[in-house]
Amino acid sequence: MTFRSSCCAALATILWPVISQAADWDLDQLMQTLAQTRSGHVRFVETKTIAILDKPVESSGELFYTAPDHLEKRTLKPKPETMVLDQGLLQVERGRQKHSLRMQDYPELAAFIDSIRGTLAGDRQALERNFRLSLEGNRQSWNLHLVPANDKMLAVVKRIEIAGEQEMVKRIDISQADGDRSSMRIEPLAQEAAAP
Repeated sequence: MTFRSSCCAALATILWPVISQAADWDLDQLMQTLAQTRSGHVRFVETKTIAILDKPVESSGELFYTAPDHLEKRTLKPKPETMVLDQGLLQVERGRQKHSLRMQDYPELAAFIDSIRGTLAGDRQALERNFRLSLEGNRQSWNLHLVPANDKMLAVVKRIEIAGEQEMVKRIDISQADGDRSSMRIEPLAQEAAAP
């Protein structure tokens, strides 16, 4: 065996677990992995770039999720706001103002929200009702691309990219049809110190 072929054999032996895992990683496996998470509580920082503003707008707060369809976004900075989605009803609270929207009355908004909720729930069927899906990466670092499947939705959202590691969603990037965009970084909350 030549030096070159022995190096190739050694390299293949080292890389085989990585190559094998990448080959086994597909959309169904991602959905199964995500579906195992039944609830979550994380911190977020969201940056929105809006054409009419000189600089990006940043907000931060916490997200709560309980499978299969409870999603709550509590913005703490710069101004408190709470959005709760539960059983097809979206409730928004800003200061003393409260609004409720039935998702069935706003199909484009419902499709957008389902992109996040469907990903968190690992619900491929729900995602494919409104989006064309493609996946890049492996179990340790993946990117899920969602492109709206109908013209009405495309008139609002150009694409959504969701990145993560294993069962954890780490980033959600949204590119709107009008050029505005947002990027939400998600991280686990620090574990509270155990009482002595």
